[in-house]
Amino acid sequence: MKIFPAIDLKNGKCVRLYQGEFTSSQIVAEDPLKTALNFAKQGAEYLHMVDLDGALSGNMENLESVNKIIKDLNIPIQLGGGVRSLETIEMLLEKGLSRVILGTAALNNPSLVKKAVKKFEDKIAIGIDARNGFVAVEGWRTSSKIEYIDFAKQMESIGVKTIIYTDISRDGTLSGPNFEATGKLNDLVTCNIIASGGMKCIEDIKKLKKMNMYGAIIGKALYSGDISLEEAIIQGRL
Repeated sequence: MKIFPAIDLKNGKCVRLYQGEFTSSQIVAEDPLKTALNFAKQGAEYLHMVDLDGALSGNMENLESVNKIIKDLNIPIQLGGGVRSLETIEMLLEKGLSRVILGTAALNNPSLVKKAVKKFEDKIAIGIDARNGFVAVEGWRTSSKIEYIDFAKQMESIGVKTIIYTDISRDGTLSGPNFEATGKLNDLVTCNIIASGGMKCIEDIKKLKKMNMYGAIIGKALYSGDISLEEAIIQGRL
């Protein structure tokens, strides 16, 4: 199982949110590049990034920080937040990004996903952020009437290979991921599922590994010291 340490960008700094509430943002590191390099030094083989400002505005807002990390980091990076067009996807991939994550754009514009998957194949991932089982968009502020499983199946039918699933109510809470919902998704679609939201201890990583998850994203627990990145990587490889 692949372990993705997370960097959420807001105003050029690394922050963590609580249950997706932007008013709850807490700065956990001043320098995103230094943080990314430190993750790599600890053995990270992948990095997960979100442009939170971009998720709200619909445009890439932290591109300067993103560019620095892509340039100086020698491990694969996936990024979401504010990606709404084929041109932006192409620009990010040309800069060296390994995978682009579509969230709001995927729900509002399925034809964009079709075009992107046709052109860039497995370099496109879908982020499904759910509240009470329903997909939320626009920086998690708006809940749709589409159930997360139905949306995942729609994305699967388009040809999407990777889905990042986040239960918003668990995100940033250190209360453990939603194993039931994540496991159900993993059972019902053939896509690679990356679990996200609420990781609190190494036992969570071990359990997700046993559930045959493709990957796990760890954010707040790394910054708080509740999970050792080195140990998580070891467990992911077992």
